[in-house]
Amino acid sequence: MPTAKRIKVRVNPEKCQGHNRCKALSPELFELDEYGNSKEIGDGTVPPEFEDKAWLARANCPEFAVEIIED
Repeated sequence: MPTAKRIKVRVNPEKCQGHNRCKALSPELFELDEYGNSKEIGDGTVPPEFEDKAWLARANCPEFAVEIIED
C-alpha cells in the first residue's frame, strides 16, 4: 500500500518582503518572525486538511517566497 504524499511549506527569507498574504490566507501554517516577515510554523509540515491553503498561500505571494516541498 503506497503511503500518501505529504507536503511542507517553507518561506524563503531572502525573498520575503513582509506582505504576509500567506499568513492572512493560512494562519494555521504561517507565523511572523521578529521582523514581521512570515515563516512556516514548526518544520512546515502541512496537515492534509490544509493542503489547499498551502497552495493558495504560494499562489498569492507577490515575491514567490512561499515554497512547497512534496515528500
